[in-house]
Amino acid sequence: MNYAFHLLIMIEIYAILALSLNLVVGYTGLLSLSHAAFYGLGAYASALLMMHAGLNFFPSLAFAVFITAIFSLCIGYTSLKLRGDYFAISSFAFQVIIFGILYNWVGLTRGPYGIVGIPRPGLFGFKVDTLPEFFVFTTIITVLVIYFKYSLYKSPFCTVLKAIREEEQAVVSMGKNVVRFKILAFVISSGVAAIAGGLYAVYITYIDPTSFTLDESIFILAIVLIGGTGNFKGPIVGVLFMLLIPEFLRFVGLPDSIAHNLRQIIYALILILLARFRPWGIAGDKELGSV
Repeated sequence: MNYAFHLLIMIEIYAILALSLNLVVGYTGLLSLSHAAFYGLGAYASALLMMHAGLNFFPSLAFAVFITAIFSLCIGYTSLKLRGDYFAISSFAFQVIIFGILYNWVGLTRGPYGIVGIPRPGLFGFKVDTLPEFFVFTTIITVLVIYFKYSLYKSPFCTVLKAIREEEQAVVSMGKNVVRFKILAFVISSGVAAIAGGLYAVYITYIDPTSFTLDESIFILAIVLIGGTGNFKGPIVGVLFMLLIPEFLRFVGLPDSIAHNLRQIIYALILILLARFRPWGIAGDKELGSV
């Protein structure tokens, strides 16, 4: 039963990550390879503030979101004037830089040793300790994030983002500041990813740089692409699909090393088949097949 709660909590954390990345990939049409960096910034910032500044979870999470937003604003301002592969390359560079900082700044982040003993959060004086309690806690935050993202997806802001994705020059000719819209989408996406990072840190109570590598960015991107971009349900479908596949492999009885490699092969085959027969994803908008 405890493992079921663990799986549900991780599904909720990845749902937040996928919904946040979908704003950049699905609605704005930009390929970002740095989402794990913002995920990691949120985790490290909230953990360090709780442990060294004596802040409770929610104030530390708010500061973590703000810090991550500042980082994303800086990278967005310098790179979002670029298009296509050039933006992807710049986001890849940012991912590498952040990982290098987390790994090498031992005095602050403890480098490869990681941060141990991150305190669990409290809510209205109640300490969230057990897995069922943390599941309820995570569910509340996830529902709030989902409501925010759903409202955002239905807003005129996302309508403009879709227009930018489909025909950027037409939006420019209408007098819209395209770069400003892209930067705002990037900042919102990164800030929401920081929320997932804060949740992950207080749930696992231990973080190290290997949780926020380029591989993790690619995995989150794969969730969005497989589930489907450009709508609300695609990332949710992608999370369920990608996180439940390994659970089915548990019933096969294969050794962990073989099961891990088999999982990677299955992911690769799924991506190839979707790219060939359903490029818009399992639940994505069909007109996004060319994105």
